[in-house]
Amino acid sequence: MTMTPSYEEIATGAHEGAAPAQGEQATNGPGKVFVLRALGLSTVGAALFFIFNNYLNFWQDWPGIPQLFAHHELLGLGPLRTPLEVGDVTKGWIQFLLYFVVIGLSVLLVQRSPDRGLREDAERLTAFSAYIARGAFWSVLFIGLADMAISFLRVEELLAGIVGEDLAQDLGRSTFRGTYVHYPLILVSFIVAAFTRTLGFVWLAFFIVIAELQIVIARFVFSYEQAFMADLVRFWYGALFLFASAYTLITEGHVRVDILYTSFTRRGKALTNFFGSLILGIPLCWIILTRGMWGKTNVINGPLLNFEVTQSGFGLFVKYFMAGFLVIYALTMLIQFVSYCLSSAADLLGEPDLDEGSGDEASTAPETAEV
Repeated sequence: MTMTPSYEEIATGAHEGAAPAQGEQATNGPGKVFVLRALGLSTVGAALFFIFNNYLNFWQDWPGIPQLFAHHELLGLGPLRTPLEVGDVTKGWIQFLLYFVVIGLSVLLVQRSPDRGLREDAERLTAFSAYIARGAFWSVLFIGLADMAISFLRVEELLAGIVGEDLAQDLGRSTFRGTYVHYPLILVSFIVAAFTRTLGFVWLAFFIVIAELQIVIARFVFSYEQAFMADLVRFWYGALFLFASAYTLITEGHVRVDILYTSFTRRGKALTNFFGSLILGIPLCWIILTRGMWGKTNVINGPLLNFEVTQSGFGLFVKYFMAGFLVIYALTMLIQFVSYCLSSAADLLGEPDLDEGSGDEASTAPETAEV
């Protein structure tokens, strides 16, 4: 009976039959391999810097590239009502040029590892996507439990007696709780994720069931119900749905129309996955990032900047954090789509599997039959 490998086992190549062999290179088209690797790493690097750039724009009040171009009346933009100061112009050019630095570093990394094949890059990207999802998983677990405890103590008027009146009042403000409770927990979560190599989304589903069960027991047995109890279920369920998407893509778990795909050859499937990821998957992720983070009031930036909470004053203060779920979803899916492109290109170019030396029956040589 074949066991389904976990996210981390797939990401690190620790599943059965995987035996990473460095130095493997595609047997066909080294120039194509170089270009594909450079484009893949540049895409991921640009996405990461776009998110960091968004932080500079709206959290640190840097001008941003659109404002810079408008200031200089480039690409038909501008002029600005209030021209940028000299310092802001410098910051804007730094933001613009750093994109080229990211691309240059990606190309340099490819040049410095000429023996690394497409499949190895694909697995490294999958491992990186797994780390982000793992850190996000620990974040929602820690934040959910901590926020539930604070909200319970507040609604029962016990918080002031434990932490003092002043701190209790501060914890009743979303900006304070987000800055001094949630953000440190996020940092701790990603540190934990760096040392914890296992991640089972089954556990998050289990926690959701427990959270729902405690609502049922409290309501029907003790006639007790508070807003934070339902908020916790929604918080964890949203995380489960969005964070597990990249893993589901790895394991071919997403619903797809297989009327034609199942009859394709290995090469035909590789072509479908390559162009599907390139034309549909990666652009969709970029649309989510750009539409959600282009301005202060967009669907992602608005809640994050304002530490948006639900209408219930004693619910969890995590509604703004749920907007950030879209960032994790788009980023992990984009990385995984790039990984998908590279592994599919490896099939098309005839690059051997990383587990070729293990004696498995599977072969990566492209099939001669076309779709």
